[in-house]
Amino acid sequence: MIDEKILQNIKPGAKVKVYEGAASAPFEGLVIARKHGTEPGATFTVRSMVAGVGVEKVFPVHSPNIVKVEIVSSPGKVHRSKLYFVRKFSGAKTRQRLGVSI
Repeated sequence: MIDEKILQNIKPGAKVKVYEGAASAPFEGLVIARKHGTEPGATFTVRSMVAGVGVEKVFPVHSPNIVKVEIVSSPGKVHRSKLYFVRKFSGAKTRQRLGVSI
């Protein structure tokens, strides 16, 4: 279960590390969507570049498999609640548009 304080800081534009129970390495990337608030079906989507290919993972907020979520950097001012437009940009263009490092 994710701590309530950390849960409030998982916002679109934040860079996070998600530690899962079975995986040895954390999944680190940019939060591009947060859905359904804090209800039982709530999720957040994290996007990362792995070997030059964009990879997205959807994590359930209330999953027992998530050991820890670490906020690497918080967004400055992001003007959208869903950052799906990031999919078509390169890393440099994304940093320029959002003002965050990826």
